[in-house]
Amino acid sequence: MNETYTIGVDYGTLSGRAVLVRTSDGHEMASAVHVYSHAVMSQCVPGRNRVLPPEWALQHPQDYLDVLEFTVPALLDVSGVSPDQVVGIAIDFTACTVLPTTADGTPLCFLPQFSTEPHAFVKLWKHHAAQPQADRISALAAQRAEPWLARYGGKISSEWAIAKALQLLEEAPQVYQAAARIIEAADWVVWQLCGQETRNICTAGYKAMYQDGAYPSFDFFEALNPAFAHVIDEKFSRDLRPLGSCAGQLTEAAGRLTGLNPGIAVAVGNVDAHVTAPAVGAIGNGQLVAIMGTSTCHVMNSDILTNVPGMCGVVDGGIVPGSYGYEAGQSGVGDIFAWFVEHAVPPRYHALAAERHLSLHELLTELSQEQDVGAHGLLALDWFNGNRSILVDADLSGMILGLTLATRPEDIYRALVEATAFGTRVIIETFEASGVPVHEFIAAGGLIKNAVLMQLYADVLGKPISVADSAEAPALGSAMHAAVAAGVYPDIQAAAQRMSKVRHHAFLPDPHRHRLYTRLYHEYRTVHDLFGRAQPTMKVLKRMRDEAHLRAHQHAEVVA
Repeated sequence: MNETYTIGVDYGTLSGRAVLVRTSDGHEMASAVHVYSHAVMSQCVPGRNRVLPPEWALQHPQDYLDVLEFTVPALLDVSGVSPDQVVGIAIDFTACTVLPTTADGTPLCFLPQFSTEPHAFVKLWKHHAAQPQADRISALAAQRAEPWLARYGGKISSEWAIAKALQLLEEAPQVYQAAARIIEAADWVVWQLCGQETRNICTAGYKAMYQDGAYPSFDFFEALNPAFAHVIDEKFSRDLRPLGSCAGQLTEAAGRLTGLNPGIAVAVGNVDAHVTAPAVGAIGNGQLVAIMGTSTCHVMNSDILTNVPGMCGVVDGGIVPGSYGYEAGQSGVGDIFAWFVEHAVPPRYHALAAERHLSLHELLTELSQEQDVGAHGLLALDWFNGNRSILVDADLSGMILGLTLATRPEDIYRALVEATAFGTRVIIETFEASGVPVHEFIAAGGLIKNAVLMQLYADVLGKPISVADSAEAPALGSAMHAAVAAGVYPDIQAAAQRMSKVRHHAFLPDPHRHRLYTRLYHEYRTVHDLFGRAQPTMKVLKRMRDEAHLRAHQHAEVVA
């Protein structure tokens, strides 16, 4: 039998990861990683020293092209697979990540006149500076009783495309006017590969308020801002493609960039979380997949269509065709642990980690893993990057309660891990209380490498946890969609039967620890509802911070 292969490329927050996969059984022949040279730009953009306002998170589209140029040839070189055997390529992306371009797809930040304009760059998913626009969208939809609002749990997020587009119009009208297209980064990369603009149904449904075959009405957008009335027809597209379909064929230019043969299938773009579900075989109802990395995204298929409070959305065919795909998430998980390690660990811990040949994460995990539940006396809220689900509020912030002079760094680290597990439990319980049962919990992403963390999650949730049996599950999922686009399989369900990788029940909950964690979880819910719904203190603090930043910015401009 002549073996065929596909390539999947997973674009994350800090790097792009690619895998070369055998289509007959999903075996990963080679993998490669390229770290973005510009990373996340939250302070300034290249060529401009002015500090960006709070809540900004930008990226450079050149990094995305570099991923293709460096990883794909490396896959071929390491594996020894001939380009003649590669039949398709697909990509997935962390979302909602959008950029403005010209009509031919040139990013505006590539143009000399916009090369230092922040609004001309990519707005990463965790760009939260569009919160005022998101609040107005939610308020107007509620006032008009728009039926689609309930599909998003009653609130529109600042992370999503329409809020970011409205921010662009209102803060940089000259950039908005120059933008012939405002497009998801996933769709933009596919455009660079096949030379044709396509839009995928997944990001349109979850991130651009596309429901039941339509975007919100013309007069809805006009009520937000008269100049925004034609945003869909002028900047987006109503031509949406189903997941797994073929967007086009690899162009000559993309062939030179990647080393692949022009003419092979390029699949429609996808989201990193949603593409992971088939990669771990989660194509049935009630199989919740948590993709755990810098943030966590929770996705699940169901044959039930209902409104779930605080969800990121429910979309027909949003994960696999023929099912309703639900999405929820936590805006900060691994990012929280990284923040603590980078900013709050004293020098003696650095020395101890070096002495034991451990990373700081490994050291803190080791020091805290034998603690009994509740021994540190702490309770944290996992909102260091706002709350995505179920409160859908980027203006919320993190908290650590119970600090004493006896508190040690490993105690705080453990409490932060527990907080993220409690946040996941809130999401699961909200699904189930809304009539969408969760039968299985499957974890994927970088954090599953931490066995202590995964066991803690099992103890908090009281559920067995299965894990992806691939180090690059999203990229594997993309490679599976490439196999569908290339015609190797008739649909993603068939591809999942042969190519998915999962270890079932890798972590089992300890009943005693689950009972103790349930006591602590009840306290978490009390503080969650107090600061998330009743007490505005967090919002007041952020408002004072922003006012102080504005005063400093105005003073700097006067001095200049």
